[in-house]
Amino acid sequence: MIMGKESSTLLGILAGTAIGATLGILFAPDKGSKTRQRIADEAAAARDRVSEEAHHLRDKVAHSVSSKKETLDEQLETIVSNVSHKTEDVITSLEKKLSELKAKNKKYQKS
Repeated sequence: MIMGKESSTLLGILAGTAIGATLGILFAPDKGSKTRQRIADEAAAARDRVSEEAHHLRDKVAHSVSSKKETLDEQLETIVSNVSHKTEDVITSLEKKLSELKAKNKKYQKS
């Protein structure tokens, strides 16, 4: 499933980025309070990126589903139209055959 691969890859990249940023901050020579603030800021930024990507993925899936539904509706309409035309053809053919049978039946009744 393509969507599954995309979301897994995205989550892996985001997790790697968050881990790398956190490790970089932890090993930076700063005060503890600054380090904690930087970690909190990075976590908030990562959360925002994940949220944006989740919304993007949701919109992409919704668009795909909508597109597939429209295609399905169009195909169904075409099938119904074709069946309707075929039904008319069958009825016309049956009426013609019935007329021919009635004519033959009159011919045999006169004999």
